[in-house]
Amino acid sequence: MNHYFSNMKRSSLLFTAILTLISSLHLHAQIIPTSSYKRLEAFIKRKEAKDTTWFGQVPLRNIGPTVFSGRVTDIAVNPDNPWEFYVAYASGGLWYTNNNGVSFTPLFQQEAVMTIGAIAVDWRSRTVWVGTGEVNSSRSSYAGVGIYKGEVGQDNWQLMGLQESQHIGKILLHPKDTNRVTVAVMGPLYSKSSNRGIFQTRDGGVTWKRMLYVNDSTGCVDLVADPVNPDIMFAAAWQRDRKAWNFIESGKYSGIYRTMNGGLQWKRVTVDTSGFPYGEGVGRIGLQAIMPDSQLVLYALLDNQNLIPEDKAEDDALSITSFRTMSEKDFLELDNKELNAFLKKNGFPKKYNANSVKQMVENGEIEPDDLADYLEDANMRLLNGKVYGAELYVSRDNGITWEKTHEDHLAGVYNTYGYYFGLVRVTDKDPNTIYISGVPILRSDDGGVNFTNINGENVHVDHHALWVNPRRPEHLILGNDGGINISYDKGKNWIKCNSPEVGQFYSIQADLQDTYWVYGGTQDNGVWAGPHNYRPGNSWHQTGQYPYKRIMGGDGMQVQIDTRDHRYVYTGFQFGNYFRIDNQTGKRTYITPKHELGERPYRWNWETPILLSPHNQDILYMGSNFLHRSMDKGENFEKISPDLTSGGLPGDVPFGTITTIDESPFQFGLLYAGTDDGLIHVSRDAGSSWTCISGDLPVGFWVSHIVASKHKKERVYVALNGYRNDHFLSYIFKSEDYGSTWEPIGEDLPEEPVNVIKEDPKREGLIYVGSDHQTYISLDDGVHFMTLNKSMPDVAVHDLLPHPREDDLIIGTHGRSLYIADISRIRDFDEEYLDIELIWYPVDTVKYRQRQGEKRAPYADAYRDSLVFETFCGLPGINTFQVISQDGATLLGIVVDMKKGYNRWAYYFDVTPRGKINWEELNPGKNIEKAPFYEGQDGNFYLKKGKYKMILRHETGLKLERELILTD
Repeated sequence: MNHYFSNMKRSSLLFTAILTLISSLHLHAQIIPTSSYKRLEAFIKRKEAKDTTWFGQVPLRNIGPTVFSGRVTDIAVNPDNPWEFYVAYASGGLWYTNNNGVSFTPLFQQEAVMTIGAIAVDWRSRTVWVGTGEVNSSRSSYAGVGIYKGEVGQDNWQLMGLQESQHIGKILLHPKDTNRVTVAVMGPLYSKSSNRGIFQTRDGGVTWKRMLYVNDSTGCVDLVADPVNPDIMFAAAWQRDRKAWNFIESGKYSGIYRTMNGGLQWKRVTVDTSGFPYGEGVGRIGLQAIMPDSQLVLYALLDNQNLIPEDKAEDDALSITSFRTMSEKDFLELDNKELNAFLKKNGFPKKYNANSVKQMVENGEIEPDDLADYLEDANMRLLNGKVYGAELYVSRDNGITWEKTHEDHLAGVYNTYGYYFGLVRVTDKDPNTIYISGVPILRSDDGGVNFTNINGENVHVDHHALWVNPRRPEHLILGNDGGINISYDKGKNWIKCNSPEVGQFYSIQADLQDTYWVYGGTQDNGVWAGPHNYRPGNSWHQTGQYPYKRIMGGDGMQVQIDTRDHRYVYTGFQFGNYFRIDNQTGKRTYITPKHELGERPYRWNWETPILLSPHNQDILYMGSNFLHRSMDKGENFEKISPDLTSGGLPGDVPFGTITTIDESPFQFGLLYAGTDDGLIHVSRDAGSSWTCISGDLPVGFWVSHIVASKHKKERVYVALNGYRNDHFLSYIFKSEDYGSTWEPIGEDLPEEPVNVIKEDPKREGLIYVGSDHQTYISLDDGVHFMTLNKSMPDVAVHDLLPHPREDDLIIGTHGRSLYIADISRIRDFDEEYLDIELIWYPVDTVKYRQRQGEKRAPYADAYRDSLVFETFCGLPGINTFQVISQDGATLLGIVVDMKKGYNRWAYYFDVTPRGKINWEELNPGKNIEKAPFYEGQDGNFYLKKGKYKMILRHETGLKLERELILTD
C-alpha cells in the first residue's frame, strides 16, 4: 500500500461507515419483532405437529456428553431441606433434585420455550414460579413467553401472563401473601419495547400491573426486598442496546429504584449526589439486601462501563493506542526488543518484525497507526476497552447514600463482559462474608474490602447463580457455565453435580471409523469428541475413563475431519481462531489466515464457517468477510472472493461476515456463501467470479445455513434467521437453478427461527430442519414437514448431520447435548404405505438367552430382555397381538393401539396367566415342565427357546402372521 492510498483510506473511513450504517438501517427496518401471540400460536402448531407426525416413535437416544454441563441461570433451594432444589438452565430447561444433586429430573421441556431467566419457589405452599427468557443478554439468550406456575416436583405448568416480557430477571414472592408476586422484566434483547420494568400481581397471576417503567430501552434485571418489611423493595434498572454488530452495555437511565409502599410508587435513589456512579457508564447491577442487626444493609454489584483514564489503565510500554498519535520519527526510534515483544504478543505473522516493520514505515508503505488498524477489529475494540468493570457498593440508609467497599480496581472479574454477570450474595448470619461473581467467583471475609478467588480447579468460570445457606453459611450451591458445584466450606473445596445432559452445542461433525465418533463445538466448554454409542451414566466415576475427550478450549466452534485416515481434525474457538490437530503427533498448528499490514483486519463471525472440500480433503475453506481457500491443509491460504458482505458496520461485534459456506459434491468450485447481513453469493468457477443470488429473498436476515444438494447439481437450500431482530418466524427456501430463483418451502412449519437445514445423502427429497424448538423432517422436498420425534424436548437445534454411512441422524442441540435418531425407516418409507392398513416389518431370528426373570443376586432386579416390533399404520386403530405355541395354545393376547405412521412396541417374551391356562387346557395332564414356557424368579412366565407363531390383527380384519424363532 502506498502512502497516498493509506491517507485516502483513512479519510474515507467515516464516509464509508455512514453509508454502511444507512444501508443497514434500511435493511433491518423491514424486520419486525414477533408478538407473543404469534409465538404461542406457533407453540400450538408445534404440539399438533407432534400429535400428527408419522414418525413420532422413531428410536431416539441422548448420547451426552454430561461432564461439562451447560449454562445455569438460577437456583432455588428449600432452606428447610437443602438437598431439595431446582436448577434453571439458559436453554436446557428446569431440573429438580431431592437428593442433593446426585440425580436430577428434567421438567419444563415441553412448554412454549425452554429458556429460563429466573425461578422462585414458595416452599410452604409448594408452588413454583418460572420466568422464561434468559436475562444474561448473550448471543444465545433465547426469548421467553412469560411466567409460569407449577407444583414442586411436578411437570404440570400454567402460563400466568407477561407474555411479552421476553426476558425475566427476578421473581420476588411476598413472604405472607402467596398471591402477591413481583417480577423484574428486562424485555426484548434486540429491539425497543415498552414491555419492560417491574410488574406485579396481587391475585396469583390472574392480572398484572406494570408498577415501574423507565423507557423502551431500559428494563429491570434484579429485585430485592427488605427482609423485615416486604413493602420496601429495590429494583435494578439496566439500559442496554444490543444489535448484531454492537452492544452498548450501559446508559444514563441505569440505576437503582426504591418503593416504600409495595410497588405503588418508585423513586430513583442512585442520583448524582448519592455516591453511586451516575451517567452513561452505569451498566448491569446485581442486588442483595440483608438485615443483620435490625438495620437494612443493601449491596449493589455494578458493571461500571466508564473508561479508566489511560495513564492509570496502561500497563504495557506499547499498546494499540500508542501508535495512533505516534510520529514516524518516534516510531523509528522505538527499541527493537520492545517492538518485537509487542508484535509477538499481538499475534503478528513472523514476517513482521521490528526491522521489517520499520523498513515499511521508512519506505512510506505504512504509517505507525497501521499497526493499530491491523489489530483493531470489532472484537478487539471490545477486548481492549479498559473499563472499571465490577465494583461493589453498600448502602445503610435505604439506598440514599452509597460507598464503594474496596479501593483497588477488581481487575479480571468482569473485564468488558459485565452484561453477562451481576451476582452478589451475603447472609444475615455471616454479614462480613460477601460473594461476588463474574469470570471467577470471589469471596470477601471483611465486608468487601479485600477479595479471594475461590474458583476451584473443578469449577468452571462465568458464574450466574449462587445460594448461600442462611442457616449454615459455609454451605454454597453455585451455578455457572459448567453446571452446578456444591461447597461446605465457603468455597475452599467443591463437588460437581453434572449428570444432566444440558450441553449447548453450536455445531457437530462425525468421522467414518467403524465405531464412529461425534465431534462438536460448545458454548464456553470447548470442542469435544466421543463415540456415538455412548449412553450417559455414572460408571465412568468408577473406571476413571470418560468416553468423550476435550480437544479444544474456549467457545468451541465448527469441526472438519479428514476422513481418509482420520489423522487431521480442523477446529477452533470463537471469532475465527482455527487449528489443525494432528492425531498422530498431537501437534496443533494455528492456521487462521492473516491480512497484510496496511489492510483492514478480516471480519470473522463468532462461529466462523470452515469446510473441507468433498473433492479433495487437502483443500480447506474458511469464511471471514472473504472466502479463503487452502490447497495444503491450511498451511497457506488465498482469498478467492471479494468482500461478500455489505461492508460491515461500526461496533464492538464483528458484523458483515460470512456465516455459512458449502461446495457442491457434483463440481469442484461450485461454491455458495451466506452472510450475517442477508447476502448469498455463488461461484461456479472456483472463486474466479461471484454472483449475488439473494435478491429475491427477504432482506436483511442472517443466513443461518446454506446447503448444496447431493442429488441434483443445480439445487440448493437456504435457511434465514431473524433472531437478532427479535423476529421469530421461519424462513427456508429452495432453488433449482443455482439460486437464480427461489421458492419458499416449509410453509407448514411452526413459526420459529430456523438454524439449520440439511438434505439426506441417501434419499432424495428427505429434508431435515432444526429450529429454536425442534427437529422436523420432510419427505417431499420441503412441501410438508412433520416432527421427527414427539418425545424430544423442545430445545434449540443448532446443527444436524445425517451420517453418510449409518442410518443415523445426529442432532446437535443448544441446551440438551447430542441425540441420535434411527432414520432407517424414514429412509425406507414408501408413500404406498399410507394406503395399507398395517405393515409389519420383518422380524429376524432372535438369539435368545433363557434367563428372563432371573435374579443374579437376592436383592437384584430381575433380568428382562425385550424384542421390539415395528409397524407402519396407514389406518390407525386397535390391533391385537397374539403369540401361539406350536401345539396351538395362545400364550399371549394383548391389545396394541397404533397411531398413524411408524409404531414400535416391546415384547418381553412373557406368557400371560391366561396363556398358561390356555396351554394347560390344551394339554390336560401334561407335565408343566414340558410346556413351552417356564416360571422366572420374579414369578412371571416366559417363553423357552423354540418356534412360535405371532398374529397381528387390525380392527378392519387384516391379519398378519410372522414366525418367531428363539435360538442360541
